[in-house]
Amino acid sequence: MRFTTLIVDDEPLAREGLRMWLSADAEVSAIEEARDGREAVAAIRKTRPDLVFLDVQMPEMDGFSVVQEIGAERMPAVMFVTAHDKHAIQAFEINAIDYLLKPVTQERFAQALARAKLRLHAQPADETGRQIIGLLETIVSPRRYLKRLAVRSAGKTVFVEVDDVDWMEAAENYVQLHCGRTCHLLHVPMNTLEKSLDPEIFLRVHRSTIVNTRRIKELQPGVHAEYVILLQDGTRLRSGRTYHDKLSALAANPF
Repeated sequence: MRFTTLIVDDEPLAREGLRMWLSADAEVSAIEEARDGREAVAAIRKTRPDLVFLDVQMPEMDGFSVVQEIGAERMPAVMFVTAHDKHAIQAFEINAIDYLLKPVTQERFAQALARAKLRLHAQPADETGRQIIGLLETIVSPRRYLKRLAVRSAGKTVFVEVDDVDWMEAAENYVQLHCGRTCHLLHVPMNTLEKSLDPEIFLRVHRSTIVNTRRIKELQPGVHAEYVILLQDGTRLRSGRTYHDKLSALAANPF
């Protein structure tokens, strides 16, 4: 199956990089470009590309505005490109929509394009529309996150302020909360708890570890795309390789 693409980005170098990688793929039959949101809307309506690489942060008309202008149910398959919007990244993940984090590496691009091809082959267009609608709803209506946790132990309930938690680790169907020298055991699966935490504060760095980013003192590059995470109290944690992009984003300055 051959497919057409549209690259939407206000940065010429970013467009050039994506074009270079796309042009090397034999399945890509055409590559169009748009320099801003207005050009993107016109190009989508005119050429109906199969896959759009859509920059989130653009002046005047951003990527989300492009989706709203076209209509989520009429949008082609989308690969969002973003620099440092943590809320947007969480929204993409909740709604199973892929994204590229700037600066985009060739390896990450290849992985994302391979997934996009699978979706183009197997996923109905209406399913893509539902995912995009869910994404926009998530961003427009942000969730309310937990402020404190009720921990039951020895016949009593202890209230723990979420901001006081340094890091968390999974223990089967429990999560151990590390608060300074004190630990609490909370009866909840890690995945369930993660969805109730503010992603601006808490970051999952391993399948069994969530860290309060305000407690991170240093990030030290490790082997195999991992990081060694040093907390302010001296605790050393190791990230999983699948969380490399999230920690790279955390280490980047927002300018």
